[in-house]
Formats: sequence, C-alpha cells, structure tokens
Amino acid sequence: MTVTQISIGRFHHFHLARQMERHNLLDCIWTGYLRYKLRDEQGIPASKICTFPWLHSPYMARGRYGMAHWMWLSREWHWWAQETLDRHVASRLKHPTTLVALSGTGLYAGASAQRNGGRHVCDRGSSHIRFQDQLLREEYARWGLVFDGVDPRIIAKEEAEYEQADCITVPSEFVRQSFLDMGIPARKLSKVVYGARLDRFCKIADPPKDTFRVLWVGSVGIRKGFLDLCNAFQAFKHPAKELIVIGDVELEMKALLATQDLTGITFMGTVPNQDLPRLYSTAHVFVLPSIEEGLAMVQGEALACGCPVIATANSGSEDLFTDGVEGFIVPIRSPGRIAEHLQQLADDPGLQARLSEAAISRVSAMKGWDTYGNTFANLLTSLH
Repeated sequence: MTVTQISIGRFHHFHLARQMERHNLLDCIWTGYLRYKLRDEQGIPASKICTFPWLHSPYMARGRYGMAHWMWLSREWHWWAQETLDRHVASRLKHPTTLVALSGTGLYAGASAQRNGGRHVCDRGSSHIRFQDQLLREEYARWGLVFDGVDPRIIAKEEAEYEQADCITVPSEFVRQSFLDMGIPARKLSKVVYGARLDRFCKIADPPKDTFRVLWVGSVGIRKGFLDLCNAFQAFKHPAKELIVIGDVELEMKALLATQDLTGITFMGTVPNQDLPRLYSTAHVFVLPSIEEGLAMVQGEALACGCPVIATANSGSEDLFTDGVEGFIVPIRSPGRIAEHLQQLADDPGLQARLSEAAISRVSAMKGWDTYGNTFANLLTSLH
C-alpha cells in the first residue's frame, strides 16, 4: 500500500507527509505551491513533492496586484484552483494507492484511486461544510455584516466527497460532532488529533513581571472571534495590561475595529516563524475565541512554550488540553467568561505558573507529530 496526498496549501498535510514517509508509505504529495516555496519542508524527498501551481500560486499572490478585494474573482479563482488540481491528479493515478485528499480537492482523484483498487480518505480540517456555513452566517449577522456564504459548488462537492470516501478523517471532537449532527454515520468518521512541532516550539523565556501580556496569533477576522477578545480584554482590570496581535487584519474587520476601544492593543502584523517561540514564551496567556475551526495548531504551539490557553470548544481545544489544568475552555460568543479567566490569571501569578508547567507536560506527552502519524498509519492499514 502507498499513500498519495493532495493538499492545495500546506496546512497540516506536510506534517502528515513526513509521517507517511517515516512509515515508508508515502508515494507523493500534490500541492498548489511553487516548488521553491517548499524548500524548508525537511523529511520529505524532493522527488515525492509534486506541484501543480498554475492557479493556486497566482491566487495566493493576488493581493500584490490589488486584486484581493475583487470578491467575485477570488471566489472563482479559489474554486478553479481546487478543481483543476483535483482533476490533474485524477489523470495521473494509474496504480493502486490510498488517496488522502484535503476536502474539496479529492472527488475525481478519489474516484480514480478507487477504480484502480485503492481507497479514498477525505481529510476534513474544519467542521462539516454545511455546519460551517450555518455558523458563519449566524456570526456575520451578529456583527451586522452580510456573509455571502460558502460557495454552493464547494458545498456540493464536499458533500459528494463525504459520500464517496471510504473514510473521513477529522482532527477534533468538535468536528466529529458536527458531522454526526449533519447525519454522517459514526462508522465513517475517524478522529486523528494533530500534533505540535516540539523541535520548533519550546519555552525559551519568561513573561514580564511588570506587565500582564495577552497574545493573539492568527488572522484577525470574524471566524476567529477577535471582537470577543477585544471586549474581554477591555473588561478585565489590570494597571499594566497589553494585547499583542500577530497576524493580518482581514478587510471586513477593519471597519468594525474602528468602532472598538483598542487601548493597550498592539497590532504587529505577520512576524517571522522563528520569532513565535519567544512571543509565546513571554505571554501570560494565549486567547483563541474561535467561532469555527477544526483544531487550531497555534494552541499546541502556545502550550509547548508554556503559555496557558483560553479557547472555545469550537477551536478543537478539548482534544489538546483540559479545562482548568493547562488553560480554560469557554463557549463561543462569551467575552464575559474570557474576561473572568483573564482576571483570574492576572490576579494570581501562581495559577498562571501552574498552568504553564502543566501545558509543557501535556504537550510533551503528545510526542509531537509522531502520535498523529502512528494513528494515521494504523487507520490506513485497517482500510485494506
């Protein structure tokens, strides 16, 4: 048995490819990235990285040419980048293989793999596509915005993939439950929790003693609940508090931020990856009040650096840490609860230190990405 992967971007799939190579299973991984952008992907033979960059790479660069605001063009571009990658790989599969394709890119290639005597694993990194669409519609309406919705073509294609696939892999209990709620049978679902880069993320410094530092890492947008963090940050009391924001601000968020109290908040934009361990290590707490995502890997990065996490259950947090032990898990849309936990940590340095120590122990026990790879390899073996 060999494994062929499709992932139009990096996401977690290059971690998976390294693990499949470690288990001597990897045939190749297909991606929409340009080859030179993948030079830092160690542990995968260059001959096993196959690229089809003709639509995805210019799509990712469209902002440089002032086209990122053309929503109709971005929608079409995104659709055709995934569609053409899927069809291209389908035309190249000539031998039995287990296709592990990121959802939205494996309908035709998956059918081709099955015709050749192989299997199709649909790997979904977020909640069920229709469940996701409903949640986001509600959230945009909450802030007085109009959500265009997930492209109906993508919804239809993903649901066809769910039906066709021999197995659907999901990263968290939140995602698994969303599929069950949408009528997908439990027997078709396999939960494989992501790991953390322990070779890259570890505690290298301590938080400041004269300032209480809150950290955000990720795109600043509606889906990740940034406005709930803004409100929570302004609500709790501390004479020297700061919120450090790492990540680009999405277009729809800029007008909303103009109506918010941003006192004490510093927007740093994107930073080099090598700076992240220091930023995590010197924060008292990392907050991620996401409305919807499968399992945010930034949580594992923060925990590995000894930074306690406050996150919603809809971020996959329940599969990474225990409420009250390494951090706190809150419901979505609950800035009041976030503020309460921020106040707890600000008022009790001993609590912050205990959570920090527990976070490092918890992530160390996960053994990086190896546990993820072992579980995935065992799953693939069981399909044959």
